Amino acid sequence: MTKPSNLTNQLLVAMPGFDDPGFAQTVTLICEHGEKGALGIVLNKPLPMRLSEVLSQMKLPTHSDTIGEKPVLRGGPVHQDRGFVLHRPGGNWDSTHRISDSIQVTTSRDVLAAMARGEGPEDAFIALGYAGWEPGQLEREILDNAWLTLPMNESMLFDLPYEDRWTAAWRLLGVDVNTVSPRAGHA
Repeated sequence: MTKPSNLTNQLLVAMPGFDDPGFAQTVTLICEHGEKGALGIVLNKPLPMRLSEVLSQMKLPTHSDTIGEKPVLRGGPVHQDRGFVLHRPGGNWDSTHRISDSIQVTTSRDVLAAMARGEGPEDAFIALGYAGWEPGQLEREILDNAWLTLPMNESMLFDLPYEDRWTAAWRLLGVDVNTVSPRAGHA
């Protein structure tokens, strides 16, 4: 058996027939993938809350309404009370994990405090929770046709509206998602 490829910094695109309520029509950035499993953040499912609510719960006053109006994403079903800030490199935060040369994820309060003051990373968004897979689980799901993978696309992460990301991922694959059967199979 060959060793699976490392999927860190790859996008998982849910297949049209993937009907898991937590992952239907999602695009997920794999932040870490290794022998212990995988961790990802769903990039296209906003919660019915704004960053101002998160900052208020943390007793961090916002510098401007624009900052407070940023949406908060549902990053996944695991630890939905835990925040993850996806951002471009820059700043010196207490707990930052480098995903690639152009993307980092920070979980410490200091980045949120800086964002509230208007001093945080310019291109950034917060997600509550994450998606997690045990060793071999993600690979099995890919073999079972639940997901397609494609290289990370920064414009999708920082420029595209959340609601357009799933269909845009399919376009990057050169596919009109409306022509894809919701039934998975093996040739």
